[in-house]
Amino acid sequence: MEKDRLIKTAVVGVGHLGQHHARLYSIMDGVELVGVSDTDEKAGRKIAEKYGTAFFSNPDDLIGKVEAVNVATPTVHHYAVAQKFLENGVHTLVEKPITADPAEALSLVETADSKNVILQVGHVERFNGAVIAVREYISNPRYIEVIRISPYPQRSLDIGVVMDLMIHDIDIILSFVHSPVAKIDSTAASVLSKNEDIANCRIVFENGCVATVTASRISYKAERKIRVFENDRYISLDYGKQKFTVYRKKKDNVESIKDIEVKRPRIRKTEPLAEELRDFISCVREGRSPQVSGRHGLNALRLVLRILDNIKNGSRRHEEK
Repeated sequence: MEKDRLIKTAVVGVGHLGQHHARLYSIMDGVELVGVSDTDEKAGRKIAEKYGTAFFSNPDDLIGKVEAVNVATPTVHHYAVAQKFLENGVHTLVEKPITADPAEALSLVETADSKNVILQVGHVERFNGAVIAVREYISNPRYIEVIRISPYPQRSLDIGVVMDLMIHDIDIILSFVHSPVAKIDSTAASVLSKNEDIANCRIVFENGCVATVTASRISYKAERKIRVFENDRYISLDYGKQKFTVYRKKKDNVESIKDIEVKRPRIRKTEPLAEELRDFISCVREGRSPQVSGRHGLNALRLVLRILDNIKNGSRRHEEK
């Protein structure tokens, strides 16, 4: 049956993230991992051997052999690699950010549309079990507060914390708040690298919702939390623990804590990356649109670039004073 047909896949870029894409495809039902490709031949062959697949020194050689591909190269190469596959009718999942340049991202979106193929972007937090479950409790956010901190990494130091980490939460916020952005006020500091290592942003939406987002990669602990406030409720979600609590008033006039209902929904904990890849394969097999489309990735990229521009121009204005 069509819904059970084998999907032939490949992974281009098998570094820190890409190797996990290969791992998951190698054990996923209904999927054949045809091969992997990487500019580091030694590392690429090691991953290929580990997961029982072939190594391709040139990713172009995968065209005609696969129906779907995951692009997990460094961001600077996303456009060139993904565009080639899309032009040749290959369904493509690109790791976040979709590209470094919005014009390139738009080109990918337009190519996918013209070729009638799927373009999905790897904003993995969308597939966090808690994020999936919390959506039914969120209707009209008025204030959102996010904190995402982690120890200093050994990777992604070519980009700052906004593009590396904050973009996850920007995508989630945009999926909660369906309104254009009216104003941004951001600040950041470079502490251990040449790029910003800690950043804070205040986003005001045209509908009145305000979101404050803090991202840091210079903490001794890891913490990923989001709090959403509405007119009659407050929701606190922990990405890492995949759980959330809903605090909701029982009546209009709250006189004591007894008038507040506390609910902790049971959540099916998942490996978000595995859920993301399963959804991609399901989209390919069923011909449906992905939960995180190329246009979603483009929207997140555009807002992140506005934040970075605000940080840069804000610093310049401060220096001029």
